[in-house]
Amino acid sequence: MKSIQSNIKKAKQYLDKNHCVAVPTETVYGLAGNAYSDVSVKRIFKLKKRPTNNPLIVHYSDIDKLKNDCVINDNFIKLYNKFSPGPITFILKLKKISKISKFVTNKQNSLAVRFPKHPLFKKLLKSLDYPLAAPSANISTRLSSVKATDVIEEFGSKIKYILDGGKCQIGLESTIINLLGKPTILRFGGLDVSKIEKLLKKKVLIKTNSKKKITPGQFPLHYSPGIPLRINAKKPKKDEAFVLVKKRKDKFKNYYYLSKNNDLQKSAKNLYSLLRKIKKDGYKMIAVEKIKNKGIGKTINDRLNRASKY
Repeated sequence: MKSIQSNIKKAKQYLDKNHCVAVPTETVYGLAGNAYSDVSVKRIFKLKKRPTNNPLIVHYSDIDKLKNDCVINDNFIKLYNKFSPGPITFILKLKKISKISKFVTNKQNSLAVRFPKHPLFKKLLKSLDYPLAAPSANISTRLSSVKATDVIEEFGSKIKYILDGGKCQIGLESTIINLLGKPTILRFGGLDVSKIEKLLKKKVLIKTNSKKKITPGQFPLHYSPGIPLRINAKKPKKDEAFVLVKKRKDKFKNYYYLSKNNDLQKSAKNLYSLLRKIKKDGYKMIAVEKIKNKGIGKTINDRLNRASKY
């Protein structure tokens, strides 16, 4: 327990001085900085080499802290009570009196907010007097990090501190829902859209390729392993690594498995790690078999589709 407290204290010391630290969430690792500080937020963009027109998600410990910055509405309350903390991000109206850095939102009057479930990150947030802007801890357009070693691979010594919380449970980013008007999904993620619809008792709109970028994950090329990737493949071409969701009897060196038995949840958790491994193993191209487009399979397909725009 003492080491956990000292790790959180260390992360806090860096954050209080406007440095960036890597933090574990249940989805992927985040690159965190004080969301009220222009200096911190600019550092996030610089480290990630992220376009400044790509807004950041801000993480809060609870709804009371959020009330300083955002206007709360009924749909948000329903979804928050059921799914937060968890892998869902809400787009809400930003209050004029909010201290959120204008660089977080790209000067827009809306804010993407989330309440992470990872116990370490929750403890860190509770120890701070400000929320944390924390996009995924990776270089822009590349694969997100799901382990502390991934973060090191991405940034080396450029990051002051990594709060190591083990491997992320979900392994894919949060679902993003816009609540400024009619509830609209802007990014598929770790929470199944059907659960949201069931709770709200209505169909939600899906706009994952919107031209107006008010949230992360909407750019065409994203989540890329840095080598060409081909989706819905029936078989691999020569020299391609072949990614499958279910173990086969054939034992080929270039076959890589996301799960043993077509488990989409496990496939999601293993996706980024497996794609990193394939690149490390020296392959120059990846083929991925067709994956069922249901539940978290929709999120996997969204990520693979964007990665294939290499």
